[in-house]
Amino acid sequence: MARYSAGTVDCPGSPKSVRIVVVGDKGTGKSSLIVAAATDAFSPNVPPVLPDTKLPAEFFPDNIPVTIVDTSSKPEDRDMVAEELKRADAVVLTYACDRPETLDRLSEYWLPELRRLEVKIPIIVAGCKLDFRDDNNQVSLEQVMSPIMQQFREIETCIECSALKQLQAQEVFYYAQKTVLHPTGPLFDQDSQALKPRCVRALKRIFILCDHDRDGALSEAELNDFQVKCFHAPLQPSEIEGVKRVVQEKLPEGVNERGLTVTGFLFLHALFIEKGRLETTWTVLRKFGYNNDIRLAEELLPSSLFKRAPDQSFELTNVAIEFLKGMYALFDDDKDNNLRPQEIEDLFSTAPESPWKESPYEDAAEKTALGGLSFDAFLSMKVFQCFVFGPNNAGKSALLNCFLGRSYADNQGSTTDERYAVNMVDESGGSKKTLIMREIPEDGVQGLFASKESLAACDIAVFVYDSSDESSWKRATELLVKVATYGEATGYEVPCLIVSAKDDLDSFPISIQESTRMTQDMGIEPPVSISSKLGDFNNLFRKIITAAQHPHLSIPETEAGKSRKHYNRLINRSLMAVSIGAAAVVVGLAAYRVYATRKSASA
Repeated sequence: MARYSAGTVDCPGSPKSVRIVVVGDKGTGKSSLIVAAATDAFSPNVPPVLPDTKLPAEFFPDNIPVTIVDTSSKPEDRDMVAEELKRADAVVLTYACDRPETLDRLSEYWLPELRRLEVKIPIIVAGCKLDFRDDNNQVSLEQVMSPIMQQFREIETCIECSALKQLQAQEVFYYAQKTVLHPTGPLFDQDSQALKPRCVRALKRIFILCDHDRDGALSEAELNDFQVKCFHAPLQPSEIEGVKRVVQEKLPEGVNERGLTVTGFLFLHALFIEKGRLETTWTVLRKFGYNNDIRLAEELLPSSLFKRAPDQSFELTNVAIEFLKGMYALFDDDKDNNLRPQEIEDLFSTAPESPWKESPYEDAAEKTALGGLSFDAFLSMKVFQCFVFGPNNAGKSALLNCFLGRSYADNQGSTTDERYAVNMVDESGGSKKTLIMREIPEDGVQGLFASKESLAACDIAVFVYDSSDESSWKRATELLVKVATYGEATGYEVPCLIVSAKDDLDSFPISIQESTRMTQDMGIEPPVSISSKLGDFNNLFRKIITAAQHPHLSIPETEAGKSRKHYNRLINRSLMAVSIGAAAVVVGLAAYRVYATRKSASA
């Protein structure tokens, strides 16, 4: 780990080329800088804007080619410059060392403009024409740039150069390339002076993968294997001792009798970054498959592995279930069938983030009395997805809360946000199915239909209404017709159930007659009456699973759908009649020909 071998092109997740766009005021030396870097010479006559300049891979120690894009400073060309910036990996922003007003323009115009354009890529400030600066006004680069860099943290580095004197022209683009290949932002928080959480998680995973004997420390042999894998060269015994000594002096718990601990491993990488050796940490990350976002690269986890048709879902195999059982047991330290929040955090400590901390998974699974996850809640394998529709205040949120085992008293109030609830449902035969209930806010229905395939993932739709409110019933039936109509039009028809909520309240007049007529007309089951307040769910969740398993029994038919089917039946009958008529004609002709042949023979 004390030596660095350049070259990242063979690492999964590393960029294969870098595109650098050069911007700045007119006359600051943009084009001359590019020519000097590409030719190692100064040209007194350069066009106002150069064509794209390509620097081959052998120009750079990382063996990654660079394309440099020159830009116009004319106000009428701003849109063109903005388009180039969208395609860039890094920006070189120039000013002229002999013209202080161009330096002022960085903070007055260019840097605010880059923010306005939402340019979220590394910025390198280059002070050109260093040879023209007044020798009587010698001010250090740090003095000049420190206030600007404090205000604009997106600036990665600053460098002064001279195309005429061939002073640091190529270095400008080397540093620009380096900020793309080895950016600071994803790794290190400058304010807290600490590794960022996602970087910590990735390095923990790498540590675990390299700790072959699983003793919580990297031995000398394991450190050597790690060094060879990442840098293609072994460490000498004296170098290993040097690494351990540095860690132990600064962080005693970073080393124990077995070797380098995970704390020491993280400390080393923080030290590399603080000393500007970001390439070391990035080489390690890329060798283990991470890209610039510190996520596993596409070639290691191709999305094609998880491709499915819109109306298909995934179900875990028995092998996957057994693996997850083992992981659950491994992190359930006190073996109480309850993964506490800290145990969940430990389990996902090597993932970019814990899935239980973000929408739609946060707060979507049943919690134990201790606030953790049972094994069933942890497994939550996707089998059936239920979309829950209904007007506001119909009881949708209460239904989802009770599905998660929360009491009515603890969960009063409704929400207008989309949310999920996941739990296991016991079937009559003793088997279990996972049900995912997705609450669709009333004002979110139209947005749901923006995609033709919006109902493809829905295995069953439930429509909830307040049994004491006639207007709630009417709105629920309107939603039912809308969903059924959309399903008929797109080919994604879904089975539907109607839920009569708040059964503890008095029903509105003629509610039974209305609901019976409606469900009979559409060919679905009568409403299932429930009361979240009384905890009476009338086996609703089991009925939802049953309807999803036998969809043909609960798919509603609208009047338009019935008319369409009737018309199609008429067409089919007509075609059948034509076919039968044609067959009769063919048979008749054949019989006549036999008769005619016999008659001719007898004559």
